[in-house]
Amino acid sequence: MFEGLFAPMHLIVILVIVMIIFGPGKLPELGASLAKGIKSFKSGMKDLKDEVNATPIEHKEEKTT
Repeated sequence: MFEGLFAPMHLIVILVIVMIIFGPGKLPELGASLAKGIKSFKSGMKDLKDEVNATPIEHKEEKTT
């Protein structure tokens, strides 16, 4: 059922490595920073999408002579 990178054993090993590197006291700060980054990225993508949708498309008419 669970194959590849997201197998339960792989996630446990990744969590242990993160705990060793950063320590349990630093994890809340890392989580908050990650959440802010994701929120900012989503906001930027939404702004960009709104800007692209609001920009009128100008078609150049080809003149045949």
